[in-house]
This record gives sequence, C-alpha cells and structure tokens, in this order.
Amino acid sequence: MASPTYIHELPDWPALTWSQDALLKPLAALRHQQGRLIGRMESLGFDLRQQAVLRTLTEDVLKTSEIEGKELDAEQVRSSIARRLGLDIAGLKQPAREVEGIVEMMLDATGHYSRALTAERLFVWHVSLFPTGRSGTRRIHVGAWRDDATGPMQVVSGPIGHERVHFEAPATNRLDREMAMFLDWFNASATTDNVSQAALAHL
Repeated sequence: MASPTYIHELPDWPALTWSQDALLKPLAALRHQQGRLIGRMESLGFDLRQQAVLRTLTEDVLKTSEIEGKELDAEQVRSSIARRLGLDIAGLKQPAREVEGIVEMMLDATGHYSRALTAERLFVWHVSLFPTGRSGTRRIHVGAWRDDATGPMQVVSGPIGHERVHFEAPATNRLDREMAMFLDWFNASATTDNVSQAALAHL
C-alpha cells in the first residue's frame, strides 16, 4: 500500500490553485452576512458594543484553546480581556498565568492584525500559549521552530498500537525555508479577498 501524499509533498507546493468561479456564490453570501453583522454592531451604543466585543473575544480564546485540548475557565478569560480593554465589570475572577498568556496573544493578533507577521512574533505567541513549556504532561520546545527529537510531528487518532496517522508535517530541516516563504507571502500585498487569503494561509 502506497504511503499517503501530504499537501506539502505535492509537486507544485506551495503554489496552490483553485476555481474562483466556484467561490463566487459562497463568498457573496458571506459578505452579505458580514454586512448585516456590521450594521447591527454600528446600531449598538458604545457600552453594548464593548460588551459584544468582550463576549466575542472570550469565545475566540476558549475555542482556540479547545483546539489544543485545553479547557479554560470562561470567567478567568472574561476577566483578563475586560481588564485589558479597560472595562469596569464587578466581581471578576483573578486569571491564571496560562489564561493571561493566551489572552495577550489573542489581543495582539486581533488588535494589531496589520503589523508584519515575523518569526519573532510567532515565537512570542508560542511562549504565551505554553508559558510552562508543557502541552498537557509533555514538555515541548517553545519560542522556536519545532525539532524532531521525539519523531516527526503527526496528527494521530486511535488507541495506542492502532494509531491512524492523518497528517505528517514537513521535516524540521525544511522549516526555515518553508516559514520564510510563508511569511514573505503573508506580508505581501494580498492578491485575493481576505477570506480566500485566510483559507490559503490555513492550507
């Protein structure tokens, strides 16, 4: 049985192509929904708008953490965001160091999205996400590109001994070049709409 081909092993990687025509209808529908949301936000008073921002950012932080298998205390997240936004809310919990780090990263990413994305900025975010240098019970290398000391980075599911590998990342000897290409592309002037650009960045 032939081994799977991952996206970074394709001959034209990272020059991705797609059908713009296939995206026209879904993008138009998305833009319509965005317009309605912006209209509703603009009709709110300042206090209600601040509350909506607080709720949205809290949800973003909680969902981002869930992807990494972490369940954060929602009240601690809300407290940290409210304090950083200068919102006066009674009865807020004192947030843990881990919560503060993730909130700091999220506010930098969303509040300063127009700043250049650099390796140093990514490393600072990484340290904020894992201030103890651990992911769960595993010690990890933070504030730097990963290494292959414990084997290749894989996305795996299934019980031990019967694991299924869904994805294997590029080897570490490719990372400097791959990330330099990505950062150059990301910081260049966008040639597609922002939603398509975000999808391409994810791929």
